[in-house]
Amino acid sequence: MAKWTPTHEAPEPLEGPIVPTIIGGTILWFVLFLAQLPFYGWFDDHGHLWWLWTCLAGSGLGLIGIWYVRGRDAALKRMAAEAAAQGPAPAAEWRLLSTRGISPPRPPSSPRRIFRALGG
Repeated sequence: MAKWTPTHEAPEPLEGPIVPTIIGGTILWFVLFLAQLPFYGWFDDHGHLWWLWTCLAGSGLGLIGIWYVRGRDAALKRMAAEAAAQGPAPAAEWRLLSTRGISPPRPPSSPRRIFRALGG
């Protein structure tokens, strides 16, 4: 079986207001938990107690998500500032590197660079 290689570059990920989105989702999960809490007995009687714990788990995982996306956002801003300070590389240098089979570095929004910037 032949090894599959992509024929085109992967598109850049869409960026948006990630931190407010995660915060909003976390608040929503916690509000749902609080709204269901008065009906604990009914959920327990009908075997739907997992609904309550799902909302609590969603809000807990949301807190981890907030910590992660805030760190990611700070790393992206830090890398963008470093790239702006260094300035763009000359086109001739990129052509020389490409003849040796070395591709130019990925933009700061690539998952590998974000992982490295977060300390991974």
